[in-house]
Amino acid sequence: MDESANFSMNRVKSEFVLVVLLMPVFAFAQAANPAEAIALEEQGNLPEAARVWKAVTLHNPNDAQAFASLGVVLAKEQKYQEAVSAYKRALALDPGLPGIELNLGLSEFKQGHYSAATTALRAAVTADPSSMQAQTLLGMSYYGARKFDLASKYLELASKADPANAELHQMLAQSCLWAKKMDCATEEFRTLLQQSPDSAPTHMLMGQALDGLGKTPEAIAEFQAAAKISPKEPNVHFGLGYLYWKSQQYDEARKEFEQELTVDPNSAYALAYLGDMEWKNDRPEAAIPLLQRATQQKKDLRIAYIDLGAIYLGQKNYKEAGAALNEAVKLDPEQSDAHYQLGRLYQATGRKAEAERELAKVRELHQKADEGLAGKMPAPAESKP
Repeated sequence: MDESANFSMNRVKSEFVLVVLLMPVFAFAQAANPAEAIALEEQGNLPEAARVWKAVTLHNPNDAQAFASLGVVLAKEQKYQEAVSAYKRALALDPGLPGIELNLGLSEFKQGHYSAATTALRAAVTADPSSMQAQTLLGMSYYGARKFDLASKYLELASKADPANAELHQMLAQSCLWAKKMDCATEEFRTLLQQSPDSAPTHMLMGQALDGLGKTPEAIAEFQAAAKISPKEPNVHFGLGYLYWKSQQYDEARKEFEQELTVDPNSAYALAYLGDMEWKNDRPEAAIPLLQRATQQKKDLRIAYIDLGAIYLGQKNYKEAGAALNEAVKLDPEQSDAHYQLGRLYQATGRKAEAERELAKVRELHQKADEGLAGKMPAPAESKP
């Protein structure tokens, strides 16, 4: 659902400023003078400032502050990869040099290297727990790295420090949603809806959170509101259709899935659930092409493989059934349904030992609780932050 979110990490990125280190002037040769580099930087002549700082580091390769200052200038030029190298060299020479972890984390973040950014930013927070810039960047980096539980921890601190920042609240709400902290998610989405009652994406996210709390009728109402506000919003009709499907309101579900396909003819989710309905209505010939199209669009859509496996098994197409069911097991080996269908397949083909192994696995597994709509909608990682 994050594809429809109203915040832009790129825009948030630009709100941060580099920590500029105070650099004492040391006596160097005229060709490598830190004072000249500082003056050039103040004049805005960044390429020349970088050239002089590089000369300074060549003259004294053990000067950690010179490497740090070079990193600052390179980052201002948006040469983040080079800046990272300079910052790392500075840290290797002097691990206690203040501000470098924050600058390093910011340069990694601006490149989309979120996991690397979290490593540097954790050190920055440890060095200065009062730095809200470091706390916020760390939360955003955890979000980009899909570590939503950790993201919510730091984004909550950031949003409290900047309560008017709707983008931070949006990111916090989504982090709570994907970390399955539903109370946190609904609280944040309610705040956002008070600020922007006509935001279709926020109504949709609120619907996911409510569904996660077991409040399906309220979730349906939120998706209905979103569809009314923006009928062509990506995934709004799928989400509403899924909630109807879950509530066994199949006629309404079919209408919504079909409506989603008018917005996006290649919606893998809508195709898969329409195929599922065709199969359950004993129309396998109608189900197969829908399910096949779904797997072509999205290679890890488990429900499509489960349904295809069951259909092929019923048709005694054992080779295709085995391929589909084994793919479903690979995607989630802790779900019992694929193991059960494989057990039936092995029984039908006389592979008694393998059949018993699969059926024993079924007995061993506890059926997982329904993960809710949030687990069915596209995850943040499916669109770039």
